[in-house]
This record gives sequence, C-alpha cells and structure tokens, in this order.
Amino acid sequence: MIRATANLTLLLGLITLSPSLASQASAAEIKVFCTQALRTSLLELAPRFEKATGHKVTLEVAPSGQLVKRLRAGETADLLIANAPNIDELAKDGQIAGGRIDVARAQVGLAIKAGGKRPDISTPDAVKRALLEAKAVAYVAGGLSGTLFEAALTKLGIAEEIKKKAKIGSPAAKFLVSGEADLAAQQISELIAVQGAELLGPMPAELEVMTQFSVGVLAGAKESEIAKALIAFLKTPEAQAVVRDKGLTPG
Repeated sequence: MIRATANLTLLLGLITLSPSLASQASAAEIKVFCTQALRTSLLELAPRFEKATGHKVTLEVAPSGQLVKRLRAGETADLLIANAPNIDELAKDGQIAGGRIDVARAQVGLAIKAGGKRPDISTPDAVKRALLEAKAVAYVAGGLSGTLFEAALTKLGIAEEIKKKAKIGSPAAKFLVSGEADLAAQQISELIAVQGAELLGPMPAELEVMTQFSVGVLAGAKESEIAKALIAFLKTPEAQAVVRDKGLTPG
C-alpha cells in the first residue's frame, strides 16, 4: 500500500490539475529504459506510482550502455534511467529534453555466500588479498559494475590472476549460491537482491567504484508530462527511502 506522504499528495494534485495532462486523465502508459542498478528500486516504486496515478509504467531493464545503443538504433521510450555520463552524452546529441536529474549513487561491493567466511575488505590491500585467496570470483563483464571492477583489479595489479578464475554472469551473486565462487563483485543493489548471498560491504573508496545514476526525459517522448511526474515521484522522501533500502544512496 502506498503511504500518503505530503509530497506525494502534492504531486498527485499537480498531475490532476495540470491542463497538459487533462487529455490524459484516462490511463496512459510510459516506457522507461532503466539501468540494472535501479532495477530493484523501480520494481517496487513503479507499482506505487501506478496505483497513485492510474498510469502504467513499462520497464525495460538492461545495462546503461545497451540502453543507449538501443536508443541510437531507433528504439523509443519516454524516460531513461542510466549513468550520468550516458545521460549527458545523449543530452548533447539532443536526445534528452531538459537535461539530467540525479537520482541515486551506487557503489560496487563484494559479497559471499550467506554464513560463509568474511574476509577483510576494508582497505585496497585487504581487498587484493581476499580476491587472490578466493577460489573463484564472480562479476559481470561488459556491464558498468564489471568495467569498474576490472579497473580496480588493474589498479591492484591482479587483473590477469582474477580473470583466470572468474565466473562471468548476472547476477554475479548467483555463483555464490551455487558454490561456483566464493566472492562476487557487483553494484550493492544487485548483490543484496540475491537470496542466499551476504554483503561483505562496499569496496574501498580509493578504488573509485562509485557511480552516479540520473534520469532524463527522452526527446520526442509520447508521454513527457507523465514521465516528468514519475521523476518528481522518484525525488520524494518516500521514493528515496526505497532507493536507500535497496542499497543505493539517494541523490
């Protein structure tokens, strides 16, 4: 059940009273391209928005880079949630209307199988030691978290050693549950979504594994006003509490 917060009540009032939405009083449908890091947040928040407004949200979830390629290839959507550089790039090309709005920050973390040995990962040297001692390390090659993780491995000087024993796939934590790996690296929001996995914590800030995620209304969106209303909802305290609960930092 949706909580009737003051911000959400105001939002709904604006949606109801806006002349530009008067013709859309009946249910409209917006298509949202959403990066994987915000997947679990939107899976919870989209139904709340639908219940509050009567409008339907269709989610297409994929890594940010894949979503951008699909848009450049001619696919259409109303809203894009992706990493900030991708939003900025599309804005420069005229594919984002009104610029970007930041919604959350995500950090790559490490996880183990629930109840397993918890190695120290508090410093870069500790992370290096834990990764080298692991029998296998799971991560998502090609995705944003995988790119950041591989950059961290290079910085630690152990890229080749880890790649030789890597288990590649998404979600990375599934390899923990199956016993195929004893460490998994991915954005924290994705790690904590896997039942049977246990978060060790974020990787140290020195390894530069934090990502800003943002949202932008796509130029030519069929339902631009509803898309803007969804953005407003994502900035409410209610939505930000969900984002935080899913392992992200709002803003």
